Amino acid sequence: MEQITIKEVAKLCGVGVSTVSRAINNHPDINEETKKKIMDTIRKYNYVPNNSARNLKRSDSKTIAVLIKGISNPFFAEMIQVFEREINQKKYSFVLQHVEEFEDEVDVAIQLEKEKRLKGIVFLGGLSSHTEEKLKQLTVPFVISTVDVGELAEGYAFVAVDNEKESRKLVNYLCDNGHRRIAMLAASKDDASISLLRLNGYRQALKEHGIPYDEELVRWTHDDACYSTYTMENGYVLAKELLESGKDFTCIYAVSDSMAVGACKALFDAGKRIPEDYSVAGYDGLPLAAFYEPSITTIRQPRTEMAEATIRLLFDLIKKRPVEKRQIFEAELVEGRSTRRL
Repeated sequence: MEQITIKEVAKLCGVGVSTVSRAINNHPDINEETKKKIMDTIRKYNYVPNNSARNLKRSDSKTIAVLIKGISNPFFAEMIQVFEREINQKKYSFVLQHVEEFEDEVDVAIQLEKEKRLKGIVFLGGLSSHTEEKLKQLTVPFVISTVDVGELAEGYAFVAVDNEKESRKLVNYLCDNGHRRIAMLAASKDDASISLLRLNGYRQALKEHGIPYDEELVRWTHDDACYSTYTMENGYVLAKELLESGKDFTCIYAVSDSMAVGACKALFDAGKRIPEDYSVAGYDGLPLAAFYEPSITTIRQPRTEMAEATIRLLFDLIKKRPVEKRQIFEAELVEGRSTRRL
């Protein structure tokens, strides 16, 4: 019978590969019930770890790992290409590790660091809710990319735009154009990452314009959703729910361009016009937003520049050069045809 793989064990147990690896290595920070389920599955299918492969992984290597949370988000695609190109040009190996939304990316990184003897790590997306004590468990240099961690992990390296500030800029633009009932499509309520920062900016802009915050105008991604947060499908579902709620609004602000496009589809399917009946705005500045009809009003992040800066910063840390660890980039408000003045 063909040997079962660690990926197949993970799939059977409904967990990530890193969780299976931690169970095999008797890692202390794993739920006992989960560990028992994994070990029972291993025994049932006679899974045998590939020791030769493990030993090979543990040998010294010049490897940089990029851990991505939200691999379905097209915003990251261009950045990953830049990472791979820049890392390979420096004669280092490039490893891309997908982290599930329910997984702890620091735990994944710690395990990966042990297995591959990494020289450095890039966290792409996520990682805005960990303590300094948790991050100190990592023993190699790392850079947090696309998320401004602020005071949460002061002293650690990150590259981002100021998500609160840029979100406030966009919502101020909408308010200045006469919109007072602005709905928002956000991530789940317990998401402490980019979506929360953009929600904070949304609330600040409303306050600056004397507009009360209405919790019912914020549509949260469902925790049990079978699709990822920053997707067209999620934008469609949330916008459809918003329409069916009967709440009065004139504009939808989605926390990603993909979600904004999904929202447009929901509005069109309901027989609505954009922007005549409803305005729609997004965030990220993807090519999708520019080529969609109508083009989406959005905040364009300098993806290539941020990706290049991330790798420069990481290698400066590896080589122990003096660096400016907090690198904040300016984003650009791009006016599309999806919004109008009331």
